[in-house]
Amino acid sequence: MKLSVVIPALNEADRVVSAIESARAPGVEVVVVDGGSRDATPELAAAAGARVVSGPAGRAEQLAAGVEASGGDAILLLHADSRLPLGFDRAIAGALEDARTIGGAFRLRFERAGWALRVVEWGVRLRVAVFGLPYGDQAVFVRRETLEAIGGIPRVPIMEDLDLVRAMRGRGRLALLDLPVTTSARRYRSRGVARTLFRNALAAAAWRFDLDRRRVADWYHR
Repeated sequence: MKLSVVIPALNEADRVVSAIESARAPGVEVVVVDGGSRDATPELAAAAGARVVSGPAGRAEQLAAGVEASGGDAILLLHADSRLPLGFDRAIAGALEDARTIGGAFRLRFERAGWALRVVEWGVRLRVAVFGLPYGDQAVFVRRETLEAIGGIPRVPIMEDLDLVRAMRGRGRLALLDLPVTTSARRYRSRGVARTLFRNALAAAAWRFDLDRRRVADWYHR
């Protein structure tokens, strides 16, 4: 089974190379989708060995463009500020040996995290254990055939990861791997942990009650 790692990026010159390097493994294809960066993101990504394609800004649109440009039998969606663990490719291959498993995600870990972010990590593990609902920063992976069957990456302004996971759950089993994907805590540090958690909770509630995504995105990104 060939694996493709798709990384959407916008002005991630200081992060994208680490993400690409973490995704290097035998037989793994890495595709970076640049959404119009004003820094050296595409040049650095190409120099690091990734295939670089362009797409409209917006994570969902960039992910869709990356999936279309990739050739893997399974797709892993990786944020540009995250790093995959050693052995991620073997873990995915092992999980997908079970024909009932159509995809999954990794455990979340923040880099250079203090006690407050460790509490957030614990909360994420609890959410995944109880609701089986990993978010995009946990490096979701999915069989291509499953992704095609559910209509591809949901083209929405925000929370495409929740839409994707919900659709995946309707097609088979999700493997929730204990290996950690390490992600930046910059959003929590810039806004504060409590405020970020509150905003995330409101956005998740808006998703659950199917409120207008464009309005939610405009509010969330202010």
